[in-house]
Amino acid sequence: APGDAGAAEAAAVAEAFADAGALWAEQSTDAVEAEALFDVRRLAYPALERLGPVLTEDICVPRSAVPAMLATVEEIGRRHGVRIATIAHAGDGNLHPLLITPPGDAEARRAAQAAFEELLGAAVAAGGTVTGEHGVGLLKRGGMRQELGPEVCAVQRAVKNTLDPLDLFNPGKVVGDPDAN
Repeated sequence: APGDAGAAEAAAVAEAFADAGALWAEQSTDAVEAEALFDVRRLAYPALERLGPVLTEDICVPRSAVPAMLATVEEIGRRHGVRIATIAHAGDGNLHPLLITPPGDAEARRAAQAAFEELLGAAVAAGGTVTGEHGVGLLKRGGMRQELGPEVCAVQRAVKNTLDPLDLFNPGKVVGDPDAN
């Protein structure tokens, strides 16, 4: 939020972080400092990739559901034995859980994939969506099907078939393939 409302909201978020035991919480006081904090956030991805292959998730839940969803992400990671770091645009409910696996560990990769699928279901169950900004892609077909239901997926296929009856554009992918959605 702009102005005093935004400053009060930022202060409340920083206080909530501190109360929850955050090791570090910072809020910007001007545009230069804000950009520096965004630069630090952008460095999180390459820093985490140094720990191993990263499966990047993108889910979105109502803002009121963010704290519970973060707890759910932590619980899913613990149950599957998968390290998950979450980066967020918490102000709009957009969360980016990053599932990190040891290099070359096929079993850990399977556990991460299972956790990934469970995260999609948890986002939908929380009243959210399987994607906040990155799109569905091939990895989230099942989540899209769960979120939208068979009727909406059938409408999407009908529109695709009407506009592309020869299935020339992205053939056999998410919308065109009835088995995929």
